[in-house]
Amino acid sequence: MSEATMALAAELGKQLLARSWMMACAESCTGGLLAAAVTDIAGSSDWFDRGFVTYSNAAKIELLGVAPDTLEHFGAVSEETAMEMAAGALSVSHQAQFAISSTGIAGPGGATPGKPVGMVCFGFAQRVGSGLTTRAQTRIFQGDRHQVRAASVAFALETALGLISLR
Repeated sequence: MSEATMALAAELGKQLLARSWMMACAESCTGGLLAAAVTDIAGSSDWFDRGFVTYSNAAKIELLGVAPDTLEHFGAVSEETAMEMAAGALSVSHQAQFAISSTGIAGPGGATPGKPVGMVCFGFAQRVGSGLTTRAQTRIFQGDRHQVRAASVAFALETALGLISLR
């Protein structure tokens, strides 16, 4: 991980600790790199609960509760799936208040019409009282597989910081 990404992970940890929150993550195209970035930070066990790598559709359904209809109608790489992944990570975590998910096409293959290589959808979920709020964002990153995945982790951390700072 780059120094900038590690700084984002450390800052996210500080912000979560300040709120007495924990986070979870659900990853597809990033393959555990987000969880690796946050667990590289000493003391992350105080603010990181768990991570899921759900690369297959079956794993998304079985581990996170993503609806088969969502996958059928929108595809694995969609904001709808990303939001359900983030919500699912929170639903199975009894400690986390915030979750991040990523699902995309890191390349070099896998592109489909309307979904180019480098397209990554992110989901963010937060417990609010007895409910849950979710939101999603999609970005298209340039570069090879490694660059797309690294940029995805940095974007997820940066966006999470912005969302948490709004609270």
